[in-house]
Amino acid sequence: MTPAQPPRAVSLQRQLLTAVLGLLGVVWVVMILVTWQDTEHEVSELLDAHLSQAASLLAVLPLDDLTRLDFQETPELHEYQSKAVFQVWHNDQMVVRSATAPTALLAPLSCQGMSKVRAAGEDWWVFCARGRDEHVVVQVADRDKARADVVMASVWSVVWPMALAFPFVGLGVWGAVRHAVHPLAELGQMVTERRPDADDPLPLARVPHEARPLVLALNRLFERMNVVLHAERRFTADAAHELRTPIAAIRMQAQVAQGALDAEERNEALAATLTGCDRASHLVEQLLQLARLEALADATGEGCDLRRVLDWVLGDLRPVAARRGQTLHCEVTPSPASSPLGCPVPEGLMVILLRNLVDNALRYSPDGSQVRVQVDVDAHGQRRLAVDDNGPGMSSADLQRLGERFFRVVGSAQPGSGLGWSIVRRVAGLYGLQGQVMRSPDLGGLRVTFCWKGIP
Repeated sequence: MTPAQPPRAVSLQRQLLTAVLGLLGVVWVVMILVTWQDTEHEVSELLDAHLSQAASLLAVLPLDDLTRLDFQETPELHEYQSKAVFQVWHNDQMVVRSATAPTALLAPLSCQGMSKVRAAGEDWWVFCARGRDEHVVVQVADRDKARADVVMASVWSVVWPMALAFPFVGLGVWGAVRHAVHPLAELGQMVTERRPDADDPLPLARVPHEARPLVLALNRLFERMNVVLHAERRFTADAAHELRTPIAAIRMQAQVAQGALDAEERNEALAATLTGCDRASHLVEQLLQLARLEALADATGEGCDLRRVLDWVLGDLRPVAARRGQTLHCEVTPSPASSPLGCPVPEGLMVILLRNLVDNALRYSPDGSQVRVQVDVDAHGQRRLAVDDNGPGMSSADLQRLGERFFRVVGSAQPGSGLGWSIVRRVAGLYGLQGQVMRSPDLGGLRVTFCWKGIP
């Protein structure tokens, strides 16, 4: 099977040149046609006036004077003189005619004024007038071909300079178009030579106004790519740094188990190995979550029903809380239990945010304690999610650093990676949730709240 041929690249310069020259050619053709029509009208008006004037001069002369004149020997004073002719008729008999006039009647004697006729094998424009004697008819005429020659000569005097100038105009248009699109070629060369790790935006100094939206879009694209690239680099560095410790601990415990002399020592080492594996697995999961979130420079996606997310997350974590005798309580007011509870965060990311919040509250609260999740709506339609625990809380200095990667409170006995709060803060920032951390007024530990405008 023959592979499909890639579409040919469209040349902007060729398109502009074709469009401009084509439009110029059409305009010139229209100008020539209009000039032809206008010239033909003006020439006809001028020659008709000359014929009427000549006819009126002949009509006022007495018939005797006309018959005494010998028009056959009239000297030719102009090259176009032979194109115009006249006849004088009296009582249906031609009594006088010019040297080049035909002997046949040009137009019916009953005609008056200007008319176009066919006589002596040619087309004529004839002006007929009555003399002093009503039996005298004067007919002055010129050939239609002569008029056409005058019109053609007039139009040609306009056409040939335009035709001569067309190649030079085309060359000028080509140069102007080439100069106009040259900045685009420079821009393409600049993008081609750009290093993959370059993080500086493309300069706008020499970019034409019409190409600025393209350059601005490219700069935004480069900015997003840099965010993703830096996120990948941070993820690689974080993963290498944080996985080193649990892997070393697992290796050490495996060596202890391998060299243990009794079953109790071996079982303790194997249990510590499993704990280290769980910690490494949890760390890898959180690193992957954070890496995916860092790539979401432009957060998109539909919101979710928070009630359903609460049911899923709390249902999964209740067995974890029960193993330590903890109580996981949830209150949603004043929304009816059957109606959805809108949240702007997509369902998958809201599960990550809520799971990290509740997991941290359970992890750092003592056995037999209570963790409470509340959702309420104020009078302005703003919704609030609050998670309270009765753990040890945090000092003001530690609260300032909350959300930094791998930050953990000094002296904490609970295992963890310090990434949970980074994940929560990133999800909230992507979707405009306003967060606050304080001491819980009811349970004495931490209270974490996130607020957002209600959506259907």
